Amino acid sequence: MMKFIHTSDWHIGRTENRAGRHAEFEAFLDWLASAVDRHGAEALLVSGDIFDSPTPGTRSQELYYRFLCSMAASPVCRNVVITAGNHDSPSFLNAPRELLRALRIHVLGRIGENPEDEVLALADAGGEAGMIVCAVPYLRDGDVRLSEAGESMEDKEAARLRGIRAHYARVAELAGRKRAGLGADVPVVAMGHLFVAGGRRSEGDGVRDLYAGSLGMVPADVFSPLFSYVALGHLHAPQKVSGAGTIRYSGSPLPMGFAEAGQKKSVCLVECAGGKAEAVPLEVPVFQEFLRVSGNMAELEEKLISLARADSGAWLEITYTGGEIIGDLPLCLESLVSGTRMQIRAVKDARLLQTMLGGIHAGERLADLDVLEVFERCLDGHEVPEAQRPGLRLAYREILASLDAPEEEDGAD
Repeated sequence: MMKFIHTSDWHIGRTENRAGRHAEFEAFLDWLASAVDRHGAEALLVSGDIFDSPTPGTRSQELYYRFLCSMAASPVCRNVVITAGNHDSPSFLNAPRELLRALRIHVLGRIGENPEDEVLALADAGGEAGMIVCAVPYLRDGDVRLSEAGESMEDKEAARLRGIRAHYARVAELAGRKRAGLGADVPVVAMGHLFVAGGRRSEGDGVRDLYAGSLGMVPADVFSPLFSYVALGHLHAPQKVSGAGTIRYSGSPLPMGFAEAGQKKSVCLVECAGGKAEAVPLEVPVFQEFLRVSGNMAELEEKLISLARADSGAWLEITYTGGEIIGDLPLCLESLVSGTRMQIRAVKDARLLQTMLGGIHAGERLADLDVLEVFERCLDGHEVPEAQRPGLRLAYREILASLDAPEEEDGAD
């Protein structure tokens, strides 16, 4: 039997309305290092989006490398496997990989010419091969298909899916050979950073609404039956994709903003024996509470006073829903939290937003509309002829798809 912890989507360096969150990230990484030892996890798998930006700042880098040092010194954890997500810079993650490999930390920033580099045999506590990991990083468009002139969006999507399917089939084949060579029935685990059909995205998780259709999704059958467990990243809500629970998103360990306020966060503790795997969530403590508060002025005052009496240290997103126009609304609200541990990070005036969105229907809010619905309203508002709309919709989805991933770097690894 071999135990490991599966996590993803740390997004180290993320801010909230320009407020730094380094203390939260540090607290989480300290907790994770402790959880690895406490639960006897012999490996840690991190499925992408380590950083929030391809160019993380020095403090973010310091947190990352300090954590890796703690893992290298762990008396329990013998292996760390890190794959890049769409927010990560492949070259940045790969730069120290040879040095990190000496510490049993394996980093895959981008697929290379040899898929065997992604198939790793990890040792258990006895020094024997206890698990094979297919460490597949985020598959960028150029990694899995060749561009051809005159392709439609549907052609591109079909070619991308064929490329992803072929890549996972190849690493599964190599893993099967490696297991046969070991002469032991060790589990095979795959990693991935992508949107699997059947997954549930959450509001504000950065996974764009273009996935409302099938664009950008991959079916769960791209993963070989050989895989005992599939450790996924990309979606921020912890969830199972398969009924058996062997294809899972660990979710982001910290709320990525107020849209995820109140969402329970976790990592997955997985036990593998032979060809079977069982996963249980380990709930991550709340290191910084995010709260959404709404109401008219009297209701807001009552709610904030109640929070102050409870000595809340929450970060607040406040939505004013009253009918009276208050010109100095932010200042009025700041006066209500003055002297408390609470901090206001965002103020919204629902009445003002409704006025600005004059074309919105009665009873609707901007938050009720996704980016595709807003585009449809724009088409209606500008009386675009129906014959022109299909092409415009495809172009709009393609633009959203290009915005969803960072630009390709110069000098591929």
